[in-house]
Amino acid sequence: MRKIWMFLALFGGLSFASIAQEAAESEVVTEDDITKFATVEVMTAKYVDAKTEELRNMIINNEVIDGGARYNEIKAAWGNAEKEAEIKLTEEEKAAYQAIKDFQDSLQQSVVEYKTELIKNDEILGVSTYNKVNGAIKEDPAMKEKLDQKIAQLKSEKDTAETDGQ
Repeated sequence: MRKIWMFLALFGGLSFASIAQEAAESEVVTEDDITKFATVEVMTAKYVDAKTEELRNMIINNEVIDGGARYNEIKAAWGNAEKEAEIKLTEEEKAAYQAIKDFQDSLQQSVVEYKTELIKNDEILGVSTYNKVNGAIKEDPAMKEKLDQKIAQLKSEKDTAETDGQ
C-alpha cells in the first residue's frame, strides 16, 4: 500500500510539473515583449561597439607602443622571451601592452554584467520577459526571425537618428 501512495505522489508531482511547463510554454509573446528584448540586444551591441572603440583608441593613441603596428608586433611575440628579445621589447612597452591586454580581457565580463543588469531591470526588460522570449525563439524559428527583424529595425532607426543628429 505504501508503494502505491509513493507512486501516486510521484506521478502526481510529475503531472503538476508537466502542467506548469505547458503553462509556461503557452505564454504568449507579445510585440512589446519582442521590442523590449530587441532593445536590450541593440543596447548591448552599442555598449560593445563603444568598448571596442575604447580599446582601439588605447592601442592607436598609446604613446609608449606608438600605434597598431608595434602593438601587433608585441602581440605576436608576447610570452616568448626569444621573440620579445628579437623585437627589442622594453619594460615600458611590456607594461603598456599588459594594461591594454588587461582591459581587453575584462571586456567580456563587462559586457555580461551590462547585459545582465539590463535584463534584471523590469523597466527595461525583466527576467520573466527575457525567459519567455528566449524560450520562444529557441522553440520557434519564426519567432527568432521576427526578433531578428525587430533588432535590424531598431538598429536602422538608431543609425538614422544618429546620422540626422550630426
